Amino acid sequence: MVKVVFVHPDLGIGGAERAVIDAALALKSRGHSVQFLTAHHDPSHCFQETRDGTVEVAAVGDWLPRSILGRCQALCAYIRMIYVAFYLVFFSGLQYDLIFCDQISACIPVLRWSGRKIIFYCHFPDLLLTARTTPLKRLYRKPLDWLEEKTTGMADCVLVNSKFTAGIFHETFTSLQHLTPQVLYPIPDFSAFQKPIEPASDDLVPSTEKLIFLSINRYERKKNLSLAVRAFGLLQAETQVGHLVMAGGYDDRVKENVEHYQELKNLVSQLDLDKHITFHRSFTDAQKLSLLQASTCLLYTPDREHFGIVPIEAMYMERPVIAVASGGPLETVADKETGFLCKPKPEEFADAMKKFVKDPLLAKKMGEKGKKRVQAMFSFEQFTEKLDGIVKGLLVES
Repeated sequence: MVKVVFVHPDLGIGGAERAVIDAALALKSRGHSVQFLTAHHDPSHCFQETRDGTVEVAAVGDWLPRSILGRCQALCAYIRMIYVAFYLVFFSGLQYDLIFCDQISACIPVLRWSGRKIIFYCHFPDLLLTARTTPLKRLYRKPLDWLEEKTTGMADCVLVNSKFTAGIFHETFTSLQHLTPQVLYPIPDFSAFQKPIEPASDDLVPSTEKLIFLSINRYERKKNLSLAVRAFGLLQAETQVGHLVMAGGYDDRVKENVEHYQELKNLVSQLDLDKHITFHRSFTDAQKLSLLQASTCLLYTPDREHFGIVPIEAMYMERPVIAVASGGPLETVADKETGFLCKPKPEEFADAMKKFVKDPLLAKKMGEKGKKRVQAMFSFEQFTEKLDGIVKGLLVES
């Protein structure tokens, strides 16, 4: 048994959180001990496993600011993670053999004082997730970008979530060409998907609609959610059928979530689609399964998405996926077999959506192929086996 402690910035609801929780569940299924340390954990806004005791969670340092007058969010996130690392190494009293760290690498120099092996899971280089629109922003980011690259290279093992991210890793971190990150697709535990699923209630999905398009993504501008709204608007103008459900992770502490949700609501009103689009801000795991089961097709709109867990979940639920032809979906969605890969243009998405209007059996055909693809290429067992091998291999080296 290996004792593994996961160090994560904020255990809310998102793809990165889902990935590390599933990694913990995978290791736990192989008899290893797992626990989380995080700077923030809100039991009312988190995944079920972190709330019901499936994985042990301790939050430290939440008193530290998340921003300074609404700015310097990255710097504050780095400081919060460094504080968590100091607590783990010098004050926690926890017994552990290995540290699994993700998202923020700045804490790795502190973690190395523990003498334990460190895995760093690079979901995507942080320095690519923000724009440098002003000289002041570029000056502010320069030391943070240097620190990210330097500290990422200090991990004993670097994992990335897709071949796409592996390529971006080498393009971005030019001083780390000697490192070969291992690809570990963040596959969810599908055991919950195999249990009985409650039919979607009317407040989730209108029962009068038979053609349901579903978008699941956080309310962030980079997720390009307006693409789904505009594409559906074009479909409605031509066919007058269907309903769009926009479901996304939402945290009222995050200014962008609040602003972008309202931006989308305003766009829907401008396009006169209020009666045809339903919004949901955050939802339970059970509700997500009900939404997937009730949907005809998933719309996945991020461009250059690092991997994307939701398309995998949709295909496992035998739902086709219309996604942007870049990033992770190029590895997960088989174009014209399990869905459609399109340019990030409303016209192309609308044309793909129209195919499900014209052929009512198409969703079933593609959905069946999608599930077979996930079972063959993206099973949780494969994910567990690879991660277990990586963890044991690092401990043998030490």
